[in-house]
Amino acid sequence: MADKPSVLFVCVHNAGRSQMAAAWLTHLAGDRVEVRSAGSAPGDRVNPAAVAAMAEVGIDMSAQTPKLLTVDAVRESDVCITMGCGDACPVFPGKRYLDWKLDDPAGQGVEAVRPIRDEIRVLVEGLIAEIAPLGPEGSV
Repeated sequence: MADKPSVLFVCVHNAGRSQMAAAWLTHLAGDRVEVRSAGSAPGDRVNPAAVAAMAEVGIDMSAQTPKLLTVDAVRESDVCITMGCGDACPVFPGKRYLDWKLDDPAGQGVEAVRPIRDEIRVLVEGLIAEIAPLGPEGSV
């Protein structure tokens, strides 16, 4: 893995789970990790309930837009994480592939999205501890 690990979150529409995961990783790891998200069939906008749920914890996703998954995005990432939605990434040797089984927030209200948001945070915190832990006294 590079000095600055790179993570790609993948979900079919890139409108909910993968966007929340990318936002959490950016928020919690800062510039210690390069973050991407994409989908095989991107939606036309990020799920408004996901945007609202993240805003409740001080993370603004309102400017994000769903992006198309490309072979280059996978190639350039150290870790590729699918969100339990059956999406597949092209497989390249030396990459780490994970699948996080998460409920789909599509069509749900913010009340239903909150537990998904919180579960994603826990998973992202575990990922950071593995790939970009802070050193003694908070150093990188």
